[in-house]
Amino acid sequence: MIDDEPAGAMERSLPSSAYLTDDAHRIDIDRIFAREWVCAGREEDVAQPGDHRLVDLAGQSIIVVRTKAGEIRAHYNVCRHRGARLCDPETDARWDVALNGGVIGQVIRCPYHGWSYGLDGALLAAPNLGAIADFDKGEHGLHPVAVAVWGGFIWLGLTPEAAPDFDAAMGEAPRRLSNYPLAAMKTARTISYDVHANWKLILENYNECYHCAGVHPELCDLVPEFRRNGGMHLDWEAGIPHREGATTYTLSGTTTRAFLPGLSEEEKVRHKGELLYPNLMLSVSSDHAAAFILWPEAVDRTRIECRFLFHPDEIARADFDPADAVDFWDLVNRQDWAVCERVQRGMGARVHEHGYYSPMEDYSLDIRRYIARCHGE
Repeated sequence: MIDDEPAGAMERSLPSSAYLTDDAHRIDIDRIFAREWVCAGREEDVAQPGDHRLVDLAGQSIIVVRTKAGEIRAHYNVCRHRGARLCDPETDARWDVALNGGVIGQVIRCPYHGWSYGLDGALLAAPNLGAIADFDKGEHGLHPVAVAVWGGFIWLGLTPEAAPDFDAAMGEAPRRLSNYPLAAMKTARTISYDVHANWKLILENYNECYHCAGVHPELCDLVPEFRRNGGMHLDWEAGIPHREGATTYTLSGTTTRAFLPGLSEEEKVRHKGELLYPNLMLSVSSDHAAAFILWPEAVDRTRIECRFLFHPDEIARADFDPADAVDFWDLVNRQDWAVCERVQRGMGARVHEHGYYSPMEDYSLDIRRYIARCHGE
């Protein structure tokens, strides 16, 4: 997939078919989203024992729960008896019924025949099967999904026996963002976007700023260096400096919110971004963070759950208002999604076989290597 090319030449992108065909999408789901660690939300989504959340990941319905002991567990949403969904509010709503099942206190109950499981997935009861001599409840627990947590984010592995090492999957992000209190931060606003573009295209766009001068005038007013060489000269690990007097990502570059505790003096006036494959784009400012969780729904459709995270002390203030950050990000986001959709539509032209990465898009080359590794190429 990665061709040998002369030094200094523009390198080819993935072939257009990787963004356009249903076969390519099925391979991405099977070899990436069904096997890698995938970001699926925040710990706060299941804050208390007994809390649960349904997640549709790679076409699989997953129950994420917090146990009485405070652990986060995840299970396939399917009964081991006859395969009924344990939690299915959409089907109940469709037929205007309320079947007695799902997560009820510390029990997950199947409404079909009453098989019941603990929040840890262990089978607790199977009505009328006590007389079967060789029936072993220990062999009929829910199918597990691997769970890991970093920075307050929940990560799921649909194939636990094949999940890669979690620390290796996170790479250098935990070190680079170690001063930011991500685990303590809470979601103040969420915007869901339905983007008509392939998920890989959106990641590539996030990973370069060659496009910033033409697509994001307001962002470039805040970060003038983005107009120079697509930001290629910047030290991205150290953080991106704002214009003089600006400290955060708002239209004014300022806010009444306090700096996040623990930041260095440089981090109080800089912005950092991380791309954690396959589906978390994370941008952190001195007072908030914007987390983008990507959910591929078709080869040309991606739902993006954009969460705006703030320190709980700021959220607790009577005058707390996240609009200055949310409105700025929403503008920048909509500019990005619009240009991504243009690329998606343009790549469908019969003459387009692949694109090119310029030298200032070196970071976008990473997706080729990541895809090649996951696809076993």
